[in-house]
Amino acid sequence: MKALIKRALRGAGWDLHRYVPTASPDAQLARVLASFGIDLVLDVGANQGQYGGLLRELGFAGSIVSYEPLADAHAALTARAAGDPAWTVAPRAAIGAENGEIAINVAGNSASSSVLPMLAAHTDAAPHTAYVGSEIVPLRRLDDVAAPHLAGARAPLVKIDTQGFEAAVLAGAPATLAAASAVQIELSLTPLYEGQALYDAILADLTGRGFELWGIWPGFGRDSDGRLLQMDGLFARPERARG
Repeated sequence: MKALIKRALRGAGWDLHRYVPTASPDAQLARVLASFGIDLVLDVGANQGQYGGLLRELGFAGSIVSYEPLADAHAALTARAAGDPAWTVAPRAAIGAENGEIAINVAGNSASSSVLPMLAAHTDAAPHTAYVGSEIVPLRRLDDVAAPHLAGARAPLVKIDTQGFEAAVLAGAPATLAAASAVQIELSLTPLYEGQALYDAILADLTGRGFELWGIWPGFGRDSDGRLLQMDGLFARPERARG
């Protein structure tokens, strides 16, 4: 009977499996938030506030500061955070290695938008993500825009989802990362954006800053052959866990 139900659900685009907390990204994130006493989340590449919404669903009651460059996504993010006094939406800007101005490419699905040119490996796997326009946006270093929020935080978590621009975000955030107890970051296994750093370079960067890889969660993949293209890496400083 269980096999029959599974086949029926998969035919409808769903999957059924036993809930295992250690294998559930949401459950693992909730445990990290609790065990490290996270009291501030810096949400870099917030899009329309999906990550902030997930944090609240997981019971996180601390401060969230969200950063988003795209005009439409920023407006939706602002609306979503309205009425939540602990959720701050920063002025519209991309986060990178320096301050200035930059062009960002707008993807058809919004969430795949990036400062970097998108490669065929991405559009072939997900044609709906192809670029449909661009916007000129302010560019800011995370150290500069996060400093006021870090002042009263004991255990920040930095989430970075910037579609290939992760290395630039890290380069502009040495003080922020030194203060952080944990980092959640998107990692690409193969080039999806021109000039991006892949998972091994990001892993080396964060381990060099004192973080350890805490968890890996599958993300964007290619249906045609089952290849995983992107994943999320969760990094933490073990010495800061509360036990």
